[in-house]
Amino acid sequence: MGVKQAIKSLDAFPRAEEHLMQKTQAGALVSVIGLVIMATLFYHELSYYLTTYTVHQMSVDLKRGETLPIHINITFPSLPCDVVSVDAIDMSGKHEVDLDTNIWKLRINTHGHITGSEYLSDLVEKEHEAQNHDHDKDHQEDSSAKHHTYGFDDAAETMIKKVKQALANGEGCRVYGVLDVQRVAGNFHISVHGLNIFVAQMIFDGAKHVNVSHIIHDLSFGPKYPGIHNPLDETVRILHEASGTFKYYIKIVPTEYRYISKEVLPTNQFSVTEYFSPMMDHDRTWPAVYFLYDLSPITVTIKEERRSFLHFITRLCAVLGGTFALTGMLDRWMYRLLEALTKPNPRSVLR
Repeated sequence: MGVKQAIKSLDAFPRAEEHLMQKTQAGALVSVIGLVIMATLFYHELSYYLTTYTVHQMSVDLKRGETLPIHINITFPSLPCDVVSVDAIDMSGKHEVDLDTNIWKLRINTHGHITGSEYLSDLVEKEHEAQNHDHDKDHQEDSSAKHHTYGFDDAAETMIKKVKQALANGEGCRVYGVLDVQRVAGNFHISVHGLNIFVAQMIFDGAKHVNVSHIIHDLSFGPKYPGIHNPLDETVRILHEASGTFKYYIKIVPTEYRYISKEVLPTNQFSVTEYFSPMMDHDRTWPAVYFLYDLSPITVTIKEERRSFLHFITRLCAVLGGTFALTGMLDRWMYRLLEALTKPNPRSVLR
């Protein structure tokens, strides 16, 4: 008996006889409120446990010989598709004019509605035949000295009339697709540089009349991962009077996103600064939209992780136990308050 009594003395939850317990309406109200609070907190803790969080790590970028995908989706409301050109150049010296790989042009009207589309390679081929431009396409040379000696064939004349009619109708162009460039610093730009300089002069009557207003719907350097923010998305730059050149200086940070399922998504995030250079009378360049990019030597790894089950149990016990203890204290305080208010005054009984 001595051992059993010693064990019973360790009981931290002694039981009272049923007839000694008193149940009240106030106690029932406090109990219901406590249960609601505990159920709410349990749901919150369960949701917190089931959601993942991310951990960021940095390391030196060791990738070699890979290409850099550039996803573009840009609208030029004041330039017809026949004159829009996508060019790229990188630090290795590779220079590509009128890129025709995985690029599409959509013709749009003054209301922004799509009226037609063509694959860029088809357009490039037609433009090259129609314009009969030289191989280097140098827009820096003085065109006025040679204009009188340069002739146009019937196809070029037809194209000039077509573009002028499109400009009169307020036709624009939406350029979208993917550029695969070498993984080195460089730039790509969208302009009228694909045109022969004499053809461009005939169409626009000077560089100051080339309106490179644009809307960047999407610009990214790889697939998107949860939580990514591309700072140039939905950027609107509209020119109403003076023309000029836009330059976006982009710093690309190689990124790996590791899902909780161990799947790895290689991509890139970036920061950007912007500069606009208005056209001057003495400028001999043509307006364009430049995207000048450079790569960071540091790779950011973002890992999805889930909290441990032991951490969940610890927080759950703390929350539910604290709520139970608080409601017990509240029940005792309410009972004593109601007892003090309803208990008759001894002096009034004696009178």
